[in-house]
Amino acid sequence: MPRPALVSILAMGLALLPAASPADDIKPKAPETAFSGKLRPDILGISTESNAEAARGVFDSLFKGHTDTKTDIQQQKLGNGGNSYVAALNFSLPAGPKQNGEMLSSSFSSPASANRAYFVARNLTFAQDQQPSKADMIKEVMGKYGVPTIVGDQHLYYIYRKGSIMSVGGKYKETTALEAIDKPLDARAAVKLNGDTVRGSCVAVVKRAQAKVKDPSAMLTEAKGANCDGVLSVQLVPGAQADRVGIAQFTLLDVKQLISAAAIDSAAAGQGNGSMPTGSTPKL
Repeated sequence: MPRPALVSILAMGLALLPAASPADDIKPKAPETAFSGKLRPDILGISTESNAEAARGVFDSLFKGHTDTKTDIQQQKLGNGGNSYVAALNFSLPAGPKQNGEMLSSSFSSPASANRAYFVARNLTFAQDQQPSKADMIKEVMGKYGVPTIVGDQHLYYIYRKGSIMSVGGKYKETTALEAIDKPLDARAAVKLNGDTVRGSCVAVVKRAQAKVKDPSAMLTEAKGANCDGVLSVQLVPGAQADRVGIAQFTLLDVKQLISAAAIDSAAAGQGNGSMPTGSTPKL
């Protein structure tokens, strides 16, 4: 199919989607967030301040020109008889011998809480002859996001609490992060990270969030048990050679915003129980 025709069909399809705007009697209220100012991490420009419309623009631009892209746009309604809104976006491009595979997904609150992204994930699968070096990837990650809280188990974790990136005493540089990334997480640092609280580890919370992203209620339960306000996780899976990266997975979870948005959305929907809506329309 000619590219202009494909773009036209995509544009027509998106135009048919219900607008992600609140009902006339609902005034959007911005939820609380873990991030502010310069400490507002993003994935391809999508931060937890982005709404569904802005994120969809990024998705469309990234996958423009690819005819083998799979698209899943999920919608929900706020309360009984409320307007439909985009609750989740999932785009994927299969990997090939000469093509990097990519998956990009995001989940959003309702228009009552400004339709904000509380979860953003990007998964890159590199073609064998295009695998970047692990050292270069760590340099890029730290150049963009700063010094991580803890490194190990193939991950760089950025744990946010009270408006800043937490530190557990490990002042990582690029070389020390490279040395630590394939080792187990430092047990002493993990204990310092959790402190005296009996609440759940944010390392575990973000891992479970990746598996429970299609169940907002389950994600909310996880968020309420977390001992942080937000998490950015970057996983670098070794490639064909140990010093190369075969898969890079970026995950951003705004724990504070998920909880705050759920309360706003429930009040707007007349539920009053602080739970996220679970129903969704069929995949489009």
